[in-house]
Amino acid sequence: MKHAIRLGVVLYCLWLALSGYYLALLLFLGALSALLATVIALRMEIVDHETYPVRVTWGIVSYWGWLMWQIARSNFDVARIILSPSLPISPKVVRVKASQRTKIGLVTYANSITLTPGTVSIDLDGDTIEVHALTEEVAGEVQAGQMDRRVSGMERAP
Repeated sequence: MKHAIRLGVVLYCLWLALSGYYLALLLFLGALSALLATVIALRMEIVDHETYPVRVTWGIVSYWGWLMWQIARSNFDVARIILSPSLPISPKVVRVKASQRTKIGLVTYANSITLTPGTVSIDLDGDTIEVHALTEEVAGEVQAGQMDRRVSGMERAP
Protein backbone atom coordinates (compact mmCIF):
# COMPACT_ATOMS: atom_id res chain seq x y z
CA MET A 1 0.00 0.00 0.00
CA LYS A 2 2.89 2.37 0.71
CA HIS A 3 3.97 2.05 -2.93
CA ALA A 4 0.49 3.08 -4.09
CA ILE A 5 0.52 6.12 -1.79
CA ARG A 6 3.97 7.12 -3.08
CA LEU A 7 2.79 6.68 -6.67
CA GLY A 8 -0.24 8.89 -6.02
CA VAL A 9 1.87 11.58 -4.36
CA VAL A 10 4.45 11.55 -7.17
CA LEU A 11 1.72 11.75 -9.82
CA TYR A 12 0.06 14.67 -8.05
CA CYS A 13 3.38 16.51 -7.59
CA LEU A 14 4.16 15.96 -11.27
CA TRP A 15 0.73 17.29 -12.18
CA LEU A 16 1.30 20.37 -9.99
CA ALA A 17 4.72 21.01 -11.51
CA LEU A 18 3.50 20.66 -15.08
CA SER A 19 0.15 22.43 -14.83
CA GLY A 20 1.16 25.69 -13.16
CA TYR A 21 -2.44 26.33 -12.10
CA TYR A 22 -3.30 26.65 -8.42
CA LEU A 23 -7.01 27.38 -8.39
CA ALA A 24 -9.02 25.31 -5.88
CA LEU A 25 -11.07 23.52 -8.54
CA LEU A 26 -8.02 22.64 -10.62
CA LEU A 27 -6.08 21.44 -7.55
CA PHE A 28 -9.02 19.18 -6.73
CA LEU A 29 -9.25 17.87 -10.29
CA GLY A 30 -5.50 17.22 -10.35
CA ALA A 31 -5.74 15.25 -7.11
CA LEU A 32 -8.71 13.35 -8.50
CA SER A 33 -6.83 12.45 -11.68
CA ALA A 34 -3.77 11.28 -9.68
CA LEU A 35 -6.06 9.20 -7.48
CA LEU A 36 -7.82 7.71 -10.50
CA ALA A 37 -4.50 6.81 -12.16
CA THR A 38 -3.32 5.18 -8.92
CA VAL A 39 -6.54 3.17 -8.57
CA ILE A 40 -6.23 2.00 -12.18
CA ALA A 41 -2.60 0.98 -11.55
CA LEU A 42 -3.71 -0.94 -8.42
CA ARG A 43 -6.48 -2.73 -10.34
CA MET A 44 -3.98 -3.67 -13.05
CA GLU A 45 -1.74 -5.05 -10.27
CA ILE A 46 1.32 -3.14 -11.48
CA VAL A 47 2.07 -1.32 -8.22
CA ASP A 48 4.82 -3.15 -6.35
CA HIS A 49 8.42 -2.62 -5.24
CA GLU A 50 9.51 -2.56 -8.91
CA THR A 51 7.07 0.24 -9.79
CA TYR A 52 8.82 2.68 -7.52
CA PRO A 53 12.31 1.15 -7.18
CA VAL A 54 14.42 4.26 -6.84
CA ARG A 55 13.07 6.53 -4.15
CA VAL A 56 12.80 10.20 -5.03
CA THR A 57 15.48 11.65 -2.80
CA TRP A 58 18.17 14.27 -2.96
CA GLY A 59 20.41 11.48 -4.24
CA ILE A 60 18.46 11.29 -7.48
CA VAL A 61 18.43 15.08 -7.86
CA SER A 62 22.16 15.18 -7.17
CA TYR A 63 22.78 12.42 -9.71
CA TRP A 64 20.75 14.21 -12.39
CA GLY A 65 22.74 17.39 -11.80
CA TRP A 66 26.02 15.49 -12.02
CA LEU A 67 24.86 13.65 -15.16
CA MET A 68 23.84 16.94 -16.84
CA TRP A 69 27.32 18.30 -16.11
CA GLN A 70 28.93 15.16 -17.58
CA ILE A 71 26.76 15.44 -20.70
CA ALA A 72 27.69 19.11 -21.18
CA ARG A 73 31.40 18.44 -20.59
CA SER A 74 31.38 15.49 -22.99
CA ASN A 75 29.58 17.57 -25.63
CA PHE A 76 32.43 20.08 -25.57
CA ASP A 77 35.03 17.30 -25.72
CA VAL A 78 33.35 15.65 -28.71
CA ALA A 79 32.97 19.02 -30.48
CA ARG A 80 36.68 19.72 -29.88
CA ILE A 81 37.60 16.34 -31.36
CA ILE A 82 35.37 16.84 -34.41
CA LEU A 83 36.64 20.36 -35.08
CA SER A 84 40.29 19.34 -34.70
CA PRO A 85 42.06 19.13 -38.08
CA SER A 86 43.73 15.82 -37.17
CA LEU A 87 40.45 14.28 -35.84
CA PRO A 88 42.16 12.53 -32.90
CA ILE A 89 39.78 9.61 -32.42
CA SER A 90 40.77 6.16 -31.29
CA PRO A 91 37.55 4.13 -31.03
CA LYS A 92 37.59 1.37 -28.50
CA VAL A 93 35.13 -1.20 -27.17
CA VAL A 94 35.45 -1.98 -23.46
CA ARG A 95 33.55 -4.12 -20.99
CA VAL A 96 32.72 -2.73 -17.57
CA LYS A 97 31.26 -4.45 -14.53
CA ALA A 98 28.14 -2.88 -13.09
CA SER A 99 27.59 -2.97 -9.33
CA GLN A 100 23.87 -2.15 -9.32
CA ARG A 101 21.53 -4.47 -7.40
CA THR A 102 18.36 -4.07 -9.48
CA LYS A 103 17.53 -4.27 -13.16
CA ILE A 104 16.34 -0.65 -13.14
CA GLY A 105 19.73 0.34 -11.69
CA LEU A 106 21.56 -1.53 -14.46
CA VAL A 107 19.40 0.08 -17.13
CA THR A 108 19.90 3.51 -15.56
CA TYR A 109 23.67 3.00 -15.66
CA ALA A 110 23.66 1.76 -19.26
CA ASN A 111 21.40 4.61 -20.39
CA SER A 112 23.55 7.16 -18.55
CA ILE A 113 26.58 5.89 -20.47
CA THR A 114 24.69 6.26 -23.76
CA LEU A 115 23.45 9.76 -22.87
CA THR A 116 27.02 10.93 -22.42
CA PRO A 117 28.41 11.95 -25.84
CA GLY A 118 31.35 9.89 -27.00
CA THR A 119 30.06 6.65 -25.44
CA VAL A 120 27.37 4.15 -26.38
CA SER A 121 26.24 1.10 -24.42
CA ILE A 122 26.23 -1.72 -26.96
CA ASP A 123 25.21 -4.70 -24.87
CA LEU A 124 24.05 -5.47 -21.35
CA ASP A 125 24.74 -9.06 -20.32
CA GLY A 126 24.14 -9.85 -16.67
CA ASP A 127 26.26 -7.36 -14.75
CA THR A 128 28.59 -6.55 -17.67
CA ILE A 129 28.06 -3.65 -20.05
CA GLU A 130 29.84 -3.48 -23.39
CA VAL A 131 30.63 0.15 -24.23
CA HIS A 132 31.90 1.78 -27.42
CA ALA A 133 34.03 4.82 -26.64
CA LEU A 134 35.19 7.47 -29.11
CA THR A 135 38.66 7.80 -27.58
CA GLU A 136 41.00 5.92 -25.23
CA GLU A 137 40.56 8.71 -22.67
CA VAL A 138 36.78 8.34 -22.65
CA ALA A 139 37.11 4.54 -22.36
CA GLY A 140 39.37 5.06 -19.34
CA GLU A 141 36.80 7.31 -17.69
CA VAL A 142 34.10 4.68 -18.14
CA GLN A 143 36.37 1.99 -16.74
CA ALA A 144 37.30 4.19 -13.76
CA GLY A 145 33.74 3.63 -12.54
CA GLN A 146 32.70 7.02 -11.21
CA MET A 147 29.32 6.83 -12.96
CA ASP A 148 28.84 3.25 -11.71
CA ARG A 149 29.46 4.36 -8.12
CA ARG A 150 27.08 7.30 -8.44
CA VAL A 151 24.26 5.19 -9.88
CA SER A 152 24.80 2.57 -7.15
CA GLY A 153 24.75 5.32 -4.53
CA MET A 154 21.53 6.72 -5.93
CA GLU A 155 20.02 3.23 -5.96
CA ARG A 156 20.87 2.70 -2.27
CA ALA A 157 19.74 6.16 -1.15
CA PRO A 158 17.13 6.07 1.63
